[in-house]
Amino acid sequence: MRATETLIPTLRESPAEAEIPSHVLLLRAGCIRQLASGLYTWLPLGLRVLRRVEAIIREELDARGAREVQMPVVQPAELWRESGRWDVMGPELLRMQDRHERDYAMSPTHEEVVTDLVRRVVDSYHDVPVNLYQIQTKFRDEIRPRFGLLRAREFLMKDGYSFHLTDESFEKTYRDMHDAYAAILERIGLEYRAVEADAGNIGDSESHEFQVLAESGEDLIAYCPDGDYAANVEKARALPPEREQGAPQALERVATPGLRTIAEVSDFLGLEPARCVKTLIVRGSEQPLVALVLRGDHELNETKASRLDAVAAPVTFASDAEVEAAVGCSVGSIGPVDLGLPVYADESAATLVNFVCGANADDVHLTGANWDRDATAETVDVRNVVAGDRSPDGQGALAFARGIEVGHIFKLGTKYSDAMQLALQDGSGGEVSLIMGCYGMGVSRLVAAIVEQCHDADGIVWPSAVAPFDLHVVALDYGRSEDVRRVADAVHDAGVAAGLDVLLDDRGERPGVKFADADLIGIPHRVTVGARGLRDGVVEVRRRAESESSRVPIEEAIERIGSGELP
Repeated sequence: MRATETLIPTLRESPAEAEIPSHVLLLRAGCIRQLASGLYTWLPLGLRVLRRVEAIIREELDARGAREVQMPVVQPAELWRESGRWDVMGPELLRMQDRHERDYAMSPTHEEVVTDLVRRVVDSYHDVPVNLYQIQTKFRDEIRPRFGLLRAREFLMKDGYSFHLTDESFEKTYRDMHDAYAAILERIGLEYRAVEADAGNIGDSESHEFQVLAESGEDLIAYCPDGDYAANVEKARALPPEREQGAPQALERVATPGLRTIAEVSDFLGLEPARCVKTLIVRGSEQPLVALVLRGDHELNETKASRLDAVAAPVTFASDAEVEAAVGCSVGSIGPVDLGLPVYADESAATLVNFVCGANADDVHLTGANWDRDATAETVDVRNVVAGDRSPDGQGALAFARGIEVGHIFKLGTKYSDAMQLALQDGSGGEVSLIMGCYGMGVSRLVAAIVEQCHDADGIVWPSAVAPFDLHVVALDYGRSEDVRRVADAVHDAGVAAGLDVLLDDRGERPGVKFADADLIGIPHRVTVGARGLRDGVVEVRRRAESESSRVPIEEAIERIGSGELP
């Protein structure tokens, strides 16, 4: 392909609206352009990358028995009401009406549609398991689209769904999809982690995220460098320390005038924050208010807390007025002793002996507090893990890395099958709700994640597996030198004949502009044809990931490229 015959509108400067490398570089390299907030047009260069990513996804899924379908983007509200999600989904779900005033949604996902499809077309246990997927446009009305393709409103997604009669059948497919996602990321050449994750409002139980490691990632991953454990911090298990030993001290009231925060109280008493506990009051699911107690140096994990049966989801903190009415003091003076509310203590807080807590009276704290003697609580895991915590796999301590979630696989159980009455008779004549799995991968987001991990100061460094072209022929003075034109065309034609995707820069731009664009676009292999080199009978070859180029005889370069061997 010739540069003069395609559209690659590169930019010299970084767009003001772009904050992270992938957004900056995809715009500068002429891969995408913004239409409106969170809406992007894919230009020829970017679309070639997108299609190559799609091809890898299809190959790995097809090889494991998944079969591609295409479902409507616009979905009738009746299906969402049937599953119970029409009223659960927030404003991210774009709702609309047709001319008959019937309600519809613009697809953010397809659990309801595919469940309806299967109940319509599968009527025998002989026809399951079923494993279907599609690669299709989705829309989620993000309140604040940002970071380019990483948090867009309209995006391309691969979503897949499987249906099973038995747990054994489902577990096999879940492992197959886990392996497929790993293979996709490995073929692209990305550094990633498969981590335990919270299923959110889509799943029903266990799930795994596939996180591409990048400093710009929005997700924080806890992992064990010496083992295999990895989890999103929302899900990461926080193991408690050993229970403290020591004789209980007397419970004493200490005046703490005007002191409300853990830092203020611990500094005043000359103690580490870890010797104090903080008591948070949240709305309950059965009781009006519930107390959550954490060690003073720990933070509440709201995702974990929302999974407690006693806590209303999502977690909602009680107002100052509600706390005052229920406890009789201000926020910052609350403690678990004689609180009069259901109390749930994080496991780490529950190991403390002789701790400090609020006295449920303003300007007073208690020292020498002890569980069982002074306060009782149900022990739970509701804190964020911290660096140095013991890894749940017993292989060492936890560390942290940032990641971009590009894939998420869910164990849905019978959540949708039960709600939408999808059941089949098994071999013994009994009726069984089908077990369901869900497997999502953000295709356009994956392109951005690749750039986040694969770039340098000069531009994108595309991995060979997904690069828009295999070879970039940079022809200097193409329009003025017949020799340059002849050799550049020969290199281009040899590559095309060998089955390579070749971009020939035949523009009339200055050499500096062409070299800058070549680095910016990031095609893995480059051949530079210039009059000076031709006088010596050579062309320059360079790999984008390397800083140095080498001079190769013209005929040797053409012969190697003609045989499919890239420089």
